[in-house]
Amino acid sequence: MNKPVDLPLADYDFEDSNTSSNPTFDAVLNARLSRRNILRGSLGTALTAAFGGLSLAACGGGGSDEPAPAPGAIETLLGFTAVAKTLADASTVPAGYTAATVFATGDPLFAGVPAYRNDGTDTGYDRRSGDCHDGMEYFGLSAAGTPDPLNNDRALLGINHEYITQQFLHVAGPAARPRPASETDIEVDCHGVAIVEFAKTAGKFAYVQNSSFNRRVTGLTEIEISGPARGHPLLVTKFSPSATKTRGTINNCGTGKTPWGTLLTGEENWSGYFYRAANDQARRTAKVNTALTRYGRSVTATAGAASRYGWETSGPSDKYQRWDTSVTGSSVDGSDDYRNEINGQGYIVEIDPYRATSVIKKRTALGRMAHESAAFSKPVAGKPLAVYMGDDAQGEYVYKFVSSANWSAADATAANRVAVGDKYLDAGRLYVARFNDDGSGDWVELSMANPTVASYAGYAFADNGDVALHSRLAGDAVGATKMDRPEWCGVHPTNGEIYFTMTNNSNRRLAPTGSQLPLNPANPRAYSDIRGASSTQQGNVNGHIVRLRETGGEPTATSFQWDVYLFGAESGASPTLINLSGLTDDQDFSSPDGLVFSASTGLCWIQTDDGAYTDTTNCMMLAGLPGQLGDGGNVTLNYGTTSVTTRMGKKAIEGTLKRLFVGPAGNEITGMCETPDGKVMFINVQHPGDDTPVSDISNPSRYVSHWPGNGGYGAGGALARPRSATVMITKNDGGRIGT
Repeated sequence: MNKPVDLPLADYDFEDSNTSSNPTFDAVLNARLSRRNILRGSLGTALTAAFGGLSLAACGGGGSDEPAPAPGAIETLLGFTAVAKTLADASTVPAGYTAATVFATGDPLFAGVPAYRNDGTDTGYDRRSGDCHDGMEYFGLSAAGTPDPLNNDRALLGINHEYITQQFLHVAGPAARPRPASETDIEVDCHGVAIVEFAKTAGKFAYVQNSSFNRRVTGLTEIEISGPARGHPLLVTKFSPSATKTRGTINNCGTGKTPWGTLLTGEENWSGYFYRAANDQARRTAKVNTALTRYGRSVTATAGAASRYGWETSGPSDKYQRWDTSVTGSSVDGSDDYRNEINGQGYIVEIDPYRATSVIKKRTALGRMAHESAAFSKPVAGKPLAVYMGDDAQGEYVYKFVSSANWSAADATAANRVAVGDKYLDAGRLYVARFNDDGSGDWVELSMANPTVASYAGYAFADNGDVALHSRLAGDAVGATKMDRPEWCGVHPTNGEIYFTMTNNSNRRLAPTGSQLPLNPANPRAYSDIRGASSTQQGNVNGHIVRLRETGGEPTATSFQWDVYLFGAESGASPTLINLSGLTDDQDFSSPDGLVFSASTGLCWIQTDDGAYTDTTNCMMLAGLPGQLGDGGNVTLNYGTTSVTTRMGKKAIEGTLKRLFVGPAGNEITGMCETPDGKVMFINVQHPGDDTPVSDISNPSRYVSHWPGNGGYGAGGALARPRSATVMITKNDGGRIGT
C-alpha cells in the first residue's frame, strides 16, 4: 500500500527510518519543475504487437459491448482501445469488456452469518470478508475438491486484507481513546487474509458462501514462527515463552504463490500498530533501542510512540495488551509482558489454501521488513529457488532469498504443502542488492558468515536469527542501495527477468540536506510537482520500475545487470527530466505499486496507488509489453551544472503500454490474478472514498465515494458507504484479457 507523496512523515504508512550512511552515488543541484508549465514530449510512433505464448495476472472494471471479432480473426495483444483518465466514481474498462464486483468488505463467508447491512452495525468479521482487499492469488480446484492448477471453472482465491477504512466500520466512526473493546474486535478481525472459494454458475464466477475451504485469518489467529528466528530470545512473550508462536498477521499487502501451491502474504506497515511508552528506552539496552528505532518505534523520555488505532487502550485483556510493546513486567526475558511482541510481525507468511485447518507459518529466513510481494524464480529441477522481495519504505532495500534445497518437481504435487515450505523456505541465504552506477549490481549475503555483518559497529548481531529479525540493519551494514520505496516485484514468465516497482519517494532531492537522499543512477529523478491549485510535492513524485537480470540467468548468482523499464510521469511533463519513457495520454501514470506477469499472455500488468496525479485521474491499471533488459539505452539527466546517467528500457511508444482500467474515487488498484486460460481476471479495489472525514459519516451525500453500492452491489444503493472489493473482468467475446 502506498500513501500520497505529500503526507507528513509521521503517517504510519510513510515510514522513513533508514538513517544509515549507505552510498547513494551522485548528489546534484536543486531544481524546480512545475508539471503544469513544462514542455510536452513528442509522441511515440504507432505500434501494434502480437506477443504470443506468454501471460500475466491482471485486473479491471465495468464497460460496454462491442461486436465479437470475426471468425478466424487474429488475437492482438493490447488490441483494446485505451481507457481515458477519469475521476468518475465507477469502474471503467474499454469497450468490449465487462467488470463486475464479486466479493466486498463484510460479505458473509459461512453459514448463519447475516447479509452485510453496511451501516456500521455489522459484527463478526472473523466470519466475513475483511477490509481493504490487497494482494491476491488464484488456486485452481477440481470438481472433486483437490488441487487442480489448470482449472478455469473453480478456484480458491487467497485475498489479503491490508488495513481498514476505519470511519465506515462503525455507526458514527471510531470512538475516541480509550477505544471500546467491541470496536477493536471488529478492527482486528478486519485485518489478515481470506481464503474464498469461487465457482462458475451459468458461466460466471461467484463466491461460494459456506464452502468448506473458506477461511479467515485475522490479527488474532495463532501462527507458528519458523526458520532461524524460531525460539529466539527476542521473540519471547507472555503468550509464547518458548518464542515459537505469535498471534495474527497484519497489514498484509503483496502476495506470492509457491511452486508447491501455497499462498505467501507479506506483512507491510505493521510497526505503527504498536504503542511504546515514553521513557521506555530507559528500560532497554542500547542495542534494543537501536533496533526499535530502525523499525519505527523510537521514543524519548517525554514522547512515546503512538499506535495507529489505539487497540492497547481497550482494556486489561491479554488480546489488547499485546499491542503495547513497552516493558511493563519485571522479568528479564520478557515472558511476563509484550516487550518483544513487535518482533513477531514483519515476515512473509505461508498459508495452505487447500486445508482450512492447516498450520500457518511465518518464514523468518526471508527477513523482517515492510514486506510487499514475494516472487519466485522460474523453478528448475536440481537448482535452488530464489524469492525476490522489496521493503516498502523510503530509502529501503531490495532483497532475495535463495533456498538451500534444490527444486524437485515432485514437490509441486506433494500432499503436505506446509512441509514442502519447511524444506525450501526455512533454510537458505538472504541477500540484499547494491545497484552500481555502471548498470551492474551485487547481491550481498546477510549472515554471520559475512564478516561485514558479523562485525558491524552499528548493531552487534548475536546470531543468524538476529540477522533475520533485523535484516534492515544487516542491509545497512553492507552498504545496500537506498531505493525509492520498493513495492511489488514479478518475474517474467519466459526470460526470468525480475521487475520491481519503485512507487515514489518524497525524500529524494537534487541537493539533499539532513536525512534526504541524493540521486543515484537507479533512482535518478527529483523534481517539484504542482498538484491542483497550489499543492507542491517534491522528490521522485511519480515513481519508476526497475528491471534486473541475474548473471547467467542463475537464481544463485551474486551479481546482476539492471535498467529502468518505465518511468511514471504525466504525458505533458519534460521529456528530458521527467517523462523519460515518452508516455502519451492513453498510458501516462504515477506511482506504480502492484505488478504481476500473466502466465497466459505474457503481459506485464501495472497498478497504481497514487497521491500525485489524483487531481486528474483515479488510480488505474495498465498492460505493457515487457521487452527485455537492454532494449533501450543510456540517458543523462542534466540538472544545471550536475548530471546523472541512468539506464532505461525503450520508450513506451503507442501500442506497447495501455490503460485498461480506472477505479472509483479515492481508491487504490491492487491485487491481481487470472484463470489459467487468461479469460477471467480478478483485481482488488482498495479503500474507495477513504478521504471522507469522520465528521461527514452522518451525511452520506458528502462521502467521497459510494462504490460499489452505486453500481448495484450490496446494501445502501446510490448513497452507500464505500467498500473495498474484488472485481472480475471478462471480455465480451470470451477472449483473453488484454487483447
